[in-house]
Amino acid sequence: MHKNHEHRHIQKEHDKHAGHSVAMFRSKFWVSLVLTIPILIYSPSIQEWLNFNPVNFPGANYVPFILSTLIFFYGGLVFLKGAVAEIKVRLPGMMTLIGMAITVAFVYSTFVQFGLAGEPFFWELATLITIMLLGHWLEMVSVSKSENALEAISKLLPDKAEKLVNGKPQTVLVSDLKVEDLVLIRPGANIAVDGVVVNGTSSVNEAAITGESKPVNKTVGDEVVAGTINQDGSLTVKITKIGEDTALAGIKRLVAEAQVSKSHVQILADKAALVLTVIAIVAGLITFIVWLAVKDTGFALERSVTVLVIACPHALGLAVPLVVSISTSLSARNGLLIRRRLALESARNLDWVLFDKTGTLTRGEHGVTDIWPSSGFTEKDILHISASLEQKSEHIIGRGIVIEAQKKGIDLDKVENFSALPGLGVKGRLHGKDNFVAASYHYVTENNLTVPKKIELNIKQAAKAGKTEVYIVKDRQVIGAIALADIIRNESKQTISTLKKLGIKTAMITGDSKDVANYVSKQLGLDHYFAEVKPEDKAAKVKELQASGESVAMVGDGINDAPALTQADIGIAIGAGTDVAIKSADIILVKSDPRDAVKIIKLSQATYGKMKQNLIWATSYNIFAIPLAAGVFYKSGIILAPAMGAVLMSVSTIIVALNAQLLRRLSLLEIKN
Repeated sequence: MHKNHEHRHIQKEHDKHAGHSVAMFRSKFWVSLVLTIPILIYSPSIQEWLNFNPVNFPGANYVPFILSTLIFFYGGLVFLKGAVAEIKVRLPGMMTLIGMAITVAFVYSTFVQFGLAGEPFFWELATLITIMLLGHWLEMVSVSKSENALEAISKLLPDKAEKLVNGKPQTVLVSDLKVEDLVLIRPGANIAVDGVVVNGTSSVNEAAITGESKPVNKTVGDEVVAGTINQDGSLTVKITKIGEDTALAGIKRLVAEAQVSKSHVQILADKAALVLTVIAIVAGLITFIVWLAVKDTGFALERSVTVLVIACPHALGLAVPLVVSISTSLSARNGLLIRRRLALESARNLDWVLFDKTGTLTRGEHGVTDIWPSSGFTEKDILHISASLEQKSEHIIGRGIVIEAQKKGIDLDKVENFSALPGLGVKGRLHGKDNFVAASYHYVTENNLTVPKKIELNIKQAAKAGKTEVYIVKDRQVIGAIALADIIRNESKQTISTLKKLGIKTAMITGDSKDVANYVSKQLGLDHYFAEVKPEDKAAKVKELQASGESVAMVGDGINDAPALTQADIGIAIGAGTDVAIKSADIILVKSDPRDAVKIIKLSQATYGKMKQNLIWATSYNIFAIPLAAGVFYKSGIILAPAMGAVLMSVSTIIVALNAQLLRRLSLLEIKN
């Protein structure tokens, strides 16, 4: 197996915000901010810098100590608990650094307050905690926004539905519905279940699920999906899926999986944070020891505290997760479901995109491509006769002919004495007198019928393109023929053209004949194709493309293509809106639109770019900040106070957060393929 699935291993992970909420950090920040103001006012160093004297009263010198103690245990406790949790799982990181910094500052300052020689750090402690609370609040607000889209979709599901009992609607709880129940969906109602329309015609807004802005027409036999909105007509729907089996539930599970999966860059960031934690601790100790020997305890402690503050990997920890969270949300809202984040990251480096043919590059349904009448008949005559005969047929060829006649506004005649010719075609009487047959070439040969030369030549050319022919016979005379083929999507041509511009090679795999594969390949301008391939052999064809070390994405329906999807470096399944629980794919396209494969690549490029920018900023910042905090430039008069270190670190965090938010400006719906 080429894909690195087998190399994945379970790693101990620690969620630094487990049990936390936006509201909690917001409350702690505002309370701490209010308490910090009088601490600043009654801090001697601040008074000296600003040259003012506040109102004096007995015990005023205890104000910083008392209020800082409240801030330490109210606002700082969340960091202390986080530090303990990180140490328990042996993954010291941001919480450990903050916890160490505020603990050292608080303990030292408390001893100074009650007699130890030195200068207390109460205002630095208070501002450090307050600013870090602000940073975490902003982080959680940003991350929570990525989940809003799914929450909004969930809110589309009504609690009640109208179940049809003996043909009459009864309001029941959605939780009481069962598969096979009939429900009435009135105009404007939200659809609560997955099902198939058994009566009625309407249009449905599916934007929440597929990202498609245009309403989709629904009639008998069409599927509807929970979380979508009925519009202008009433529908009777037979339930096919409920609860956790619905498309919406599947989407939520996939996004949840993506939220906990990690990319290479994110793993690198986690390792960098751990390394930086060790560096900060070592640098803090060295700083303390050096300045203790060179200067005094108070200065040594101040420098070591500043190092711990400035080296806190807050921005580094936010740099990648926030970008990935936003990109996952952005992709989900547009019908691109990322099950494995590494796949999204790797998409920018693809060499090949291999497409399944039927239903992916083609519509998966036969359409009329050519009509050849014999002398005395027109194309319209032949289409009219054949469609009238086929209107009762359920065969895919017959349906294709009827659909073509409907497109051209041809009224069909009533068929008398209709009968099917198993394996050959259909026959019947039209106009009350003429007997007609619409059948395959086998019918022609079995009945020793003669095909007009002009039609025969055209059919030979069509056969080379893999087309299917239907002969129209009247009273044992071949009066015309129709050619049909699995229609190539217009979107496929745009997809292949764009991939070529991106420098990515394209290939097709199909079980059809070489003639069919060659025809489709030439029409689309593919670089390569594999024909007459059995489902179980598709994975081997993927290996052929991978043999030279090139990266391959496979786009298929996710069912008979499962082995190939698993073998490919990136498996992309076309889900058609309901097949969202495909386990073999890394990325699922809710809409059956091959252009979405291009959107994945472009989203990958944009996402990786933001990750890289944030990592460069976060790491480069610390390279310069740690020596500055340690007092390397002390002789030049440059000194960095702990509180200023906290300010600068928070500024770094905010810059990273804002840069990540710019990714939201990428509109996948506007990508021109």
